Amino acid sequence: MTRTLDSSRRSEGSRSPQPVATAEPPRRRVPRRLGATLIALGVSALSCDLGRQAALPTVDGGPPALAHHAGAADVALPASETRDAEFRAVLATLERYRTGLARFEEEALAEAIITQARRHQVTPSLVLAVMHVESRYNNFAVSPVGALGLMQVMPQTGAEVASWLGIRYVGPQSLFDPETNVAIGVAYLKWLLDRYHDLPTALAAYNWGPQRISSRLRRGVPLPTDYPRLVLDSYAKRTIDRS
Repeated sequence: MTRTLDSSRRSEGSRSPQPVATAEPPRRRVPRRLGATLIALGVSALSCDLGRQAALPTVDGGPPALAHHAGAADVALPASETRDAEFRAVLATLERYRTGLARFEEEALAEAIITQARRHQVTPSLVLAVMHVESRYNNFAVSPVGALGLMQVMPQTGAEVASWLGIRYVGPQSLFDPETNVAIGVAYLKWLLDRYHDLPTALAAYNWGPQRISSRLRRGVPLPTDYPRLVLDSYAKRTIDRS
């Protein structure tokens, strides 16, 4: 049975996406398997036209195609010196906040942000902006409705996206692994960008859920603007990989 993923988390009129609770760090971290288990996304293209009420693919369907969109990062990995500059800039951002992570974990997180941004053809700046609005870079953030971790991923969304990425997911606690959270969150954001072909609309869907946003588009109802504006304001302040 095909399931539709909907990460709707907040009611209309809500201005603040900030979580109000922090989970206790687990005694043992979920093993990082992204480098070894993240499979190539070489699947048949799936149409993601704007406004279409398509379901996220299940395990059998595979992940959506990764179409290039306006403002995306270059497909090729940058030169090592450019990547080093990106790493230092991302790490400097993380170090200004209470992430709940050790130094070596922040370094691994910075690498994961750059790697996943490049893999999904978005900028590290956009990933950081979403993360800033969602959790203020708190790895153990928990929202009132149960969204978890750095990019505030709902457990159901996490399970389904992890299944078509082919990464280890052992339950909601996996979303407190920073590299897993980033891999899932960035892939989901990219799917929304490919679906709506518009950054503010994709951001609204990240916050409200794609079903609700597509329903509004069909009915001609104005889309929420508070959350996209918060992310775009944060994005505008960042200079990592911008051209």
